[in-house]
Amino acid sequence: MLPVVETEEQWDALADDEAVLRAGAEDLCARLGLGGAPLERFAEGSVPVYAVGGAQVLKLFPPTSARDGVVEERVLGHLRGALPVPTPEVHAAGEYVNGWRYVLMSRLAGEGLATAWPRVPQGERVRIARECGQALAVLHGLDPQPLADVLGPGDWSAFLDRQRAGAVRRQRERGLSEAWLEQIPDFLAAVPLPRAPGRALLHTEFMREHLLTDPADGWRLTGLFDFEPAMIGDPAYDLVAVGLFTTRADPALLGHLLDGYGRGVDPRLVMAYTLLHVYSHLPWYLRELKPSATTLNGLAQEWFGTT
Repeated sequence: MLPVVETEEQWDALADDEAVLRAGAEDLCARLGLGGAPLERFAEGSVPVYAVGGAQVLKLFPPTSARDGVVEERVLGHLRGALPVPTPEVHAAGEYVNGWRYVLMSRLAGEGLATAWPRVPQGERVRIARECGQALAVLHGLDPQPLADVLGPGDWSAFLDRQRAGAVRRQRERGLSEAWLEQIPDFLAAVPLPRAPGRALLHTEFMREHLLTDPADGWRLTGLFDFEPAMIGDPAYDLVAVGLFTTRADPALLGHLLDGYGRGVDPRLVMAYTLLHVYSHLPWYLRELKPSATTLNGLAQEWFGTT
């Protein structure tokens, strides 16, 4: 049984209590007819995720994140067989106890692309980038309307206004220096933001950490997962994580990905979305990518340009 969790502070205190979480996962597995199956918790993830035997994955959502469980279930159901890259298939989902939710899904084959990347030959990196672009194009071409009741933000223009109003404060709270903070208002004012873009289903965290590959099969992409942060909005919003964490400021690699995607992108628009993203953390990106640019216009070209 899993305990009542009513606040983020309570969840933070419980998140690493493996004895309690594992007991709950074992009880739930027994209820699902999987009693006695080996459980192995994955190290990554903002919520507990367990391999159940060799073929299934159990994802637990505390009450504070229960809506994410509904999103994951619905999006995975919507995507079943739709993308050129495999996505998990939902085997069971619903409420557990005390407001907790769960999704039991198929386990995708392969190795995490982030850990495999240093061993991937250059030619295969180019192919993977193109395949990523093709997968994004298909994702963004799907009709998101069946998910509109569970995916935000609803009014894209109002979402942009909210994010823009808090952009400087959010980055200051994350420790961004004044030299960068003072550039944000003028930069956002100068970039035309689509107020009513074409509505697309967005992953929002399309990155190597959420992709799988098979080294034994020519580094073929074998999976895309983690759809709990999905949204409906401007397709360019999805290119934030792509440029930062998939191509990682490599202009040639991003060019190959966009070739597969089938359209270009305005680097300044993606940089604006980087500042407006719900998970935006510019100080972290600067530490990870170590750019030479000292202006937001320079960052736009260095991180999201293709030449």
